[in-house]
Amino acid sequence: MKTKASVLIVDDHPVVREGLALRINRQPDLEVCGEAESPAEALRQIAASGPDLAIVDLLLKDGSGLELIRDIHARHPHLPVLALSILDERVYATRAFQAGAKGYIMKQEATDKVVEAIHHVFSGHVYLSDPMRLRLLDSLAGSDSTSFLSPIEQLSDRELEVFRLLGEGLGTRQIAERLHLSVKTVETYCDRIKVRLNLASRSELVRDAVLWVHDGQPS
Repeated sequence: MKTKASVLIVDDHPVVREGLALRINRQPDLEVCGEAESPAEALRQIAASGPDLAIVDLLLKDGSGLELIRDIHARHPHLPVLALSILDERVYATRAFQAGAKGYIMKQEATDKVVEAIHHVFSGHVYLSDPMRLRLLDSLAGSDSTSFLSPIEQLSDRELEVFRLLGEGLGTRQIAERLHLSVKTVETYCDRIKVRLNLASRSELVRDAVLWVHDGQPS
């Protein structure tokens, strides 16, 4: 019989995987059963080793962590997933939970909090930081949940992905190649984002995207 719960780590940074693995493997009841750096590799390892929990970074160079969480939830609905990211939890935590995650932890605190988060999820609870938990409770207490959201939080997952890549300095064609979309489709998303954020021009869109990526606060 298994004496330890097994954890799969999905992250495209070897140093991050190593740090998480060291912390997890020190626990008497946990062990890392595998590591993956891409969605395809993660799905293969899940099918082969059957982990008890998967930790998934939302930013993967060969794909979207959110899409991977959706795939895992669809193919292995009983496998809990803990989302890991440097991305602002105010914007991405709800999206991760909608995709099927059972917890969300910021990379900045992952080394200290990952074991706590894993045990929390194994106990049947959802893991969130204290500030984010209070924020969600406040939103649920409001009469209109959408009024609680900022304009950026109201972007669709794909719109937000395009907005983030613009902020990272990618052009329309590069974004199209990264997301496997046509240039015209990316331009359509840009037009929608401008409307949602009340921006008048492409230069304003790029400016706000850069500010959001680097500072978390577009003008």
